[in-house]
Amino acid sequence: MSATISQFRAEHQHRALSLGTASPRLSWQLKAQDGDAQESYEILIVRAHGEQFTTGRVESPESVLIAWPGEPLASRETAQARVRVWTESGQASEWSEALPLEASLLDPLDWRVDFISPSVTADAGIPRPAYLLRAEFDAPEGVARARIYATAHGVYELELNGAAVGTELFAPGWTSYNHRLRFQTYDVSASVVPGRNALGAWLADGWYRGRLGFNGGLWDNYGSDVSLLAQVELTLEDGSVQIVPLQEAWRFTESPITAVGLYEGEHYDARREASGFSAAGFVDDAWEHPIVLPLALFAATLESPTGPPVRVTEELVPVSTDQRTDGRLRFDFGQNIAGRLAIRASAARGTTITLHHAEVLADDELATRPLRTATAVDRYTFKGDGVEEWTPRFTYHGFRFAEIGGWVGDAEGIDVRAQVTHSDMERRGWFDSSHAMLNKLHENTVWGMRDNFVDVPTDCPQRDERLGWTGDIQVFAPAASFLFETTGTLSGWLRDVWAEQGEGGAVPNFVPWIECGFPAPPSAAWGDAAVIVPWVLYERTGDTKVLCDQYPSMKAWVDMIERLSGGTGLWNTGFQLGDWLDPAAPPENPGDSKTDKYLVSTAYFARSTDLLSRVALVLGDTDGHRVYSALHRKVKAAFQREFVSASGRVVSDTQTAISLALVFDLLEDSAQRERAGDRLAELVVAGDHRIQTGFVGTPIVCDALVQTGSLDTAYHLLLQDKFPSWLYPVTMGATTVWERWDSLLPSGELNPGEMTSFNHYALGAVIDFMHRVVAGLAPAAPGYRKILVAPQPGGGLMNASAVHDTPYGRASVSWRRDDGRLVVVAEIPNGVTAVIRLPQAGWIDREVGGGTHVFDIAFPEPQFDAEQPRVINPHANEAEAA
Repeated sequence: MSATISQFRAEHQHRALSLGTASPRLSWQLKAQDGDAQESYEILIVRAHGEQFTTGRVESPESVLIAWPGEPLASRETAQARVRVWTESGQASEWSEALPLEASLLDPLDWRVDFISPSVTADAGIPRPAYLLRAEFDAPEGVARARIYATAHGVYELELNGAAVGTELFAPGWTSYNHRLRFQTYDVSASVVPGRNALGAWLADGWYRGRLGFNGGLWDNYGSDVSLLAQVELTLEDGSVQIVPLQEAWRFTESPITAVGLYEGEHYDARREASGFSAAGFVDDAWEHPIVLPLALFAATLESPTGPPVRVTEELVPVSTDQRTDGRLRFDFGQNIAGRLAIRASAARGTTITLHHAEVLADDELATRPLRTATAVDRYTFKGDGVEEWTPRFTYHGFRFAEIGGWVGDAEGIDVRAQVTHSDMERRGWFDSSHAMLNKLHENTVWGMRDNFVDVPTDCPQRDERLGWTGDIQVFAPAASFLFETTGTLSGWLRDVWAEQGEGGAVPNFVPWIECGFPAPPSAAWGDAAVIVPWVLYERTGDTKVLCDQYPSMKAWVDMIERLSGGTGLWNTGFQLGDWLDPAAPPENPGDSKTDKYLVSTAYFARSTDLLSRVALVLGDTDGHRVYSALHRKVKAAFQREFVSASGRVVSDTQTAISLALVFDLLEDSAQRERAGDRLAELVVAGDHRIQTGFVGTPIVCDALVQTGSLDTAYHLLLQDKFPSWLYPVTMGATTVWERWDSLLPSGELNPGEMTSFNHYALGAVIDFMHRVVAGLAPAAPGYRKILVAPQPGGGLMNASAVHDTPYGRASVSWRRDDGRLVVVAEIPNGVTAVIRLPQAGWIDREVGGGTHVFDIAFPEPQFDAEQPRVINPHANEAEAA
C-alpha cells in the first residue's frame, strides 16, 4: 500500500472558509502499510497571488495541529495548503489535495456597516412577528469573489437574487451576546451578477429578545431591538475590495411569520407572502425604512464561529398515522427528536392547520404537561394556490409525536415529515455488543446528545428551558467527545463560560446565563465544568490551545473556591445542587440527596485543583503547578479529615460519596481504598443492583467498582433493567435518555414532578464506561497519541466493540468469547502506539504500533446470567413501546 494523505484540515475544520485566526494549525492523517509511520513532512503554502512558501522537509512524526508555517493571514486573505510525508520505510507520499483556506474579518476595523433594525422595541408577553428586509445594489463586471459577512440581534436567514444563502438554521447561534456575537461568512460569488442584485433577509427575535428561561421566562434578555448586520464585499479581478453601500437601500415589512418564539412555536400566514422580495425589481414602495443602530453602541466582540452551525441533518417519515375521531391527525415518528415538521399539502385559501408536539402520550393524548409553559404549537394558513410546502424557520421542538388539527381531509392528502435539527457535528465514535438492550441504551444516548446540541449543549429540547447547564456537559463531556467532533462547539461555549464568570470567578449553573429565578452560582460539579470540560477536550484531542484559552477561567474558578473555603480546604458553605436527581429524592425536591452536599463540593474542589495543577504543567507554568499541587494536597487532606474514617468509611455511606472518594483519588492508602471498595459493592448488592446515584455519582459508580475489583457487580448494575436503572427506560420503549430514572412510571403514568423530560443526555454518561471498559478503547496519552486497549469482558456479554476516529485515524477494539477463549482484535492508526492490557493471569502490558493486531487467550466461559428481557413492560406507554 502506498503512503497517502487524508483528512487534511485546518484547526478542526475540513472546509476553512471563515477562519477566525490568522495562523491556523494544520492536521492530516497517513494511510500506509501497517506499522509504517510518518518520519517527516513538508508543507506547501500558496498565497492568493501565487507566492509560495515551503517548510522544506521537517524531520518529525507529528501530524496533528501543526503550527502555521508561514506569515499570518490577513483579513479576507485566501491561500491553499498541501502536505506530503515520508515514512519510516522510505516511502514518499504524493502531495495532498489542496486545502483552501480563507481568513475571516479578523480586525474590528474591518466592519464598515451598522445594524439596521425594523423593531427597536416591542411589547413583551406575546410572541412577536418576524420581519422581511431587502436592499438592492449594483455589481460591476469582473467580480472575482463575493462575500456576505452577517450577524444579527435575533436569528436570521438570507436570500440573494431569489435564492437561499447558506443552509444554517438559527444563525448566528446563541452566545453570551453582551460579550460575544458570532458572525457568518457566505460565499456568494456564483450568485452575484453584473448589474442589479437584491439581498433579502428574514429576521426574528430568537434567543436575543425572545422569551427565555423557566418560571415564566424573561423577554428582551440581551436588548430590546431585533436587527441585522450585513456587510457585502465584492473582490474585483484586480484584487481591490468594494464594500457595497447598503444602509440607505434597506427597506422592511412584517413577514408572513405573524408570531414566533422558541418555546411558543411559529405562526405563518402564506397569504401574506411577498413573492420575489429578494429578487431585483421587486416593488417595495410600501415598505418602511429601518432604524440605523451604530455598531459602536454595542460592546460585544464580533467573532467567527469555532464550530459547525445548526442544520437539518436527517428527515424522518412517520412510522404510524392515526386519524382521531375529531379529525385530528396523529403522527408517530418512532424517535424522540429536536426538530420541526415539514408539510406538503393543498387546501382552500384561509384554511389554518395547527401542529402540536409532544414527547410521549398520556391517556392516549399528547402529554403536554412536561412542556410547562412552552406551548410548542405551530400554525400554517394556506394561500390556496396549489400544493404548498412549509417548515417553521425560527423555532424548534422536542417531540416524537405530532398532531395536526384543522385538516379537513384524510391522512393521504398531506405529507408530513420530521426534520432532525442540531449542530452539524461529525460523528466520531460507535459501540456494539451482544446485548441488544445495552446497544439500545447507547443509541438512545447518541440521540439525546444530537437533540441537545442545538448550538449550545442544552438540558432538553422541549420545555421552557433548553439552557446550557454546566453540570450536564461536565459529566457528559467524555462521552460527547467520543461520539462526535465537539471541539469547535464546546470550545466556543467555553469562551462564554469565561465571559460569564465575571471578576469573582463564579461559573453560572447554566451558560449563557439568564436571570430567571434560579439560585445564583457557584455550585460544585456544575461550575467545575470550567476546568473539567477543557481538560477532557485536551485529553481526547491533544489540543493545548483549549487549555491555554481557558487557563484564566480555570484559575478564576479554583481561586474563588479557595477564598470561599477560608483557607481550610473545605468547601462547606452556600447553595449546592449536590447529587442532583438522586432516585431517592422526592419528585418535588430533586436536590434532596442522601449524599452530603458539602462532601460533593469538597470532592470536586479537589478534582478541579488536581486537574488545574496538571494543566499548569502542560502549559509550562511551573509556579502555577507548584501552587495548585500544594492546594490539591491541602484539599485532599481536608476531605480525609472531614469525610473519611481511619478505616476507610466515607461520610453519608452512599454509592455517590464512596465513588467520588475512589475515582477522584481522595483516600489515604490502599487499605482505605480496599475498605471503601468493599463497602461500595455491599451497597450496590444490598440495593439489588439498582441505581442509587444522581448526576454526580452515576457517571463514575461503575468505574469505582471496577477499580476496586468488583467487575461483576459493575456489570450487574449496568445491565439491571428494573427501576431505577439505565435499562429500565429501554424496557419502557424509550428512544432517548430521560431526565429522571422514572420520567415514565412503571404504571405508564408520567412522573408527577415538575421536571420530567424524556430527552436529557446526562444520565447517559455511563456510555463512556462502555467505550473504555466494556469494549476497551481509551486514550492513554492526549489526543490518542497512545491508546489503551484494555477490554474487561463480563456481564454475560459474548462480544463487544468500539470504534473511534482519532486525530490520527480510525482506532477500534473488538472482542468475542469463543469456546473458552477470548479473541481481541485491535486496529491502531499508523504513527500511534497502543498498550495492550488483557484480563489474563500473568499478562504483562505489551506495546504495539500501527496496524491490526489479534490476541487469542484462554478465558473461562461466563457465569453471569446473560438472559435478556424479551417483553416490554406491559404497563409501558403503548405508543412509546411500539
